[in-house]
Amino acid sequence: MLTFTPMGTLGSPFNLLCMSLDCRTLDFETKSSYTLHVEASNHYVDTRFLSVGPFSDMATIRLLVENEDEPPVFSSSISQMVISEAAAVGTDVGSVSAHDPDATNSPVRYSIDRRSDVEHYFNIDSSSGLIRTNRPLDREISALHNITILATESLDPSQVGKAVVLVSVTDINDNAPSFAIEYQMFVCENTKPGQIIETLSAVDRDEPEDGHHFLFSLTNEAVENLNFTLRDNKDNTASVLTRRGGFLQQDQLVHFLTVVISDSGSPSLSSTNTLSVTVCNCDLDGHQRSCSQRATPLVVGLSTVAAAAILTCVLTLLGVVMVTVAIRHRKREPLMMNDEREIRENIVRYDDEGGGEEDTEAFDMVALRHLNQTIQTLRDPNLHPPGLPRTPESSMDKNQLFQEFIKDKLQEADLDQTAPPYDSLQTYAFEGNGSTADSLSSLNSLDSLDSLNSMNLLESEQNYDFLREWGPRFRKLADLYGNHEGVHG
Repeated sequence: MLTFTPMGTLGSPFNLLCMSLDCRTLDFETKSSYTLHVEASNHYVDTRFLSVGPFSDMATIRLLVENEDEPPVFSSSISQMVISEAAAVGTDVGSVSAHDPDATNSPVRYSIDRRSDVEHYFNIDSSSGLIRTNRPLDREISALHNITILATESLDPSQVGKAVVLVSVTDINDNAPSFAIEYQMFVCENTKPGQIIETLSAVDRDEPEDGHHFLFSLTNEAVENLNFTLRDNKDNTASVLTRRGGFLQQDQLVHFLTVVISDSGSPSLSSTNTLSVTVCNCDLDGHQRSCSQRATPLVVGLSTVAAAAILTCVLTLLGVVMVTVAIRHRKREPLMMNDEREIRENIVRYDDEGGGEEDTEAFDMVALRHLNQTIQTLRDPNLHPPGLPRTPESSMDKNQLFQEFIKDKLQEADLDQTAPPYDSLQTYAFEGNGSTADSLSSLNSLDSLDSLNSMNLLESEQNYDFLREWGPRFRKLADLYGNHEGVHG
């Protein structure tokens, strides 16, 4: 059995390494190699082999420590800083420092873990590590900020070191004192002068170093009050006393007393508070305070919060009433007639005129023309120079023809005094000029009666043989109505 003994001391192989390195963590930057002298000996020696020689041996072991990339290390893992809550935005709070322990000595960039500073009270300079305030501080909201600073290697962003910074916010006198509770004071009708009816105390959100010192006093108007007075007890309390006796509910149900509370800060802050004292019926001893129904605390002791709540409810009800009246007023307006709704919402479509199965240009928009414009073009030699064929393409540009037609109809709609006051969709029939016949549209039938001789119109309505003279476009009509006998009247 062999036993390893470092420096002449027996021990296991694990104890060998621990005793040699003093059980410290290996650090390549501190020491990169170790030299160990190890002796191995036979613990149990057989006497029969004593003459063979020594039963031990020495060996030297050289231990090399491999380098490992380590994150940046702060000079202090926990730092404490102090700043006043009156500090302006951008005030320096303190700085931190970190370095790369590796041989590469990579530059370090600083940042704040926003999970530890959700409200963004602080910022840090990424190069220097200087911490500044980013927004106003309030000790009454947060007296201690625990933020985490991150140090990241520029050459290897995966290597990040962390440190904790505790920022304590010191107090300033920025809050005025107030009553500790909401007092509802009562006085008996049979009370005597000089009787204490209430002891007042105050609170202050600030925390001065030497403790709170409150001063209680009455306003100039309250000093002249002949019913009550105030006595400062010099222990942050004050007593309200009666100055007379014999209070009667019939004379005055509620009395008011205005009290001023001041603190000892620099500068000193104060608040003015109004107390209400209700007159009640009491027993002969004056210990039991039971008020009549006319003097309930609900009537005389409304707080500021309760008054604000009541005002909010009143405003809400007023808004609901106004909205209801507006909705009812709109319902009283006359509803739209069915005819008007049809004019505005329905689209009237007219069937195409002329054509038939043999008419290959029945749906050719180029052939559509306004009859009056076509007649004017035929009669005016300036609009249609001689020598040119009178075709729709040469008489007027296609686009210009439609534009002028739309402009004319738009002007007619604007000048129409009988048009509805709202916007409506108007559909116009645009007829072609390929035939010499008058318009077949029912919309223009009255105009045709004015422009044509009544006898010719009567004959055209009774005899349809003239349709054969209008060309191939009306051949189908001629076949249908040519042999039909009109009714003479």
